Amino acid sequence: MSDMSATADAPRSPGRPRSIRADEAIVEATLDLLAEGSTIEALSIEAIAARAGVGKATIYRRWSGKEALLVDALRRLKGVPPPAGGHSVRDDLVALVGAVGQHADPRVRKIMPCLVPEVARSSAHRQAYEAIIEPRRQAMREVLRRAVERGELRADIDIDLAMALLTAPILTQRMLPWHPEWDERLLPERLVDTVLNGLRAR
Repeated sequence: MSDMSATADAPRSPGRPRSIRADEAIVEATLDLLAEGSTIEALSIEAIAARAGVGKATIYRRWSGKEALLVDALRRLKGVPPPAGGHSVRDDLVALVGAVGQHADPRVRKIMPCLVPEVARSSAHRQAYEAIIEPRRQAMREVLRRAVERGELRADIDIDLAMALLTAPILTQRMLPWHPEWDERLLPERLVDTVLNGLRAR
């Protein structure tokens, strides 16, 4: 971080607007390097700065370090979960399950599988990954809790286990298509209906 004191990239004075273009360039450079095969360990601030066309100090003024930048970049890549309409537990779950592993950005399919070994090796990386996906988990958790409160689902269900049953199959199918004959457009509905059959109040 020795270049942080460089005159050419000195700390910005109060009131100087932060460059959104620089922010986007830094995040895009981070995602591009990961998509090209760089591991989290090998990824460096120097490489990100060079790809983004900025100085290292520009990055350090915005993020405390590589881990914070990675969390922001991956959170932006994942996006926000679809809003739950609240019309029915089935409709809400179909929308949420349908969004699992489904992203407009093609880099997701290259980056997310590569994070699995890093998450397994490092508790810090695991915490960072959980922070990224927690909004999606919380959205599904709330849908299931409301359904229990309304009496649509059994009161004794394990909500976290139900979430795993709903999300793991479609995530596996989209990352490693074990059943290429399955119609992915119909898979969220098939999964939700199958799981709800075991969760509904009798």
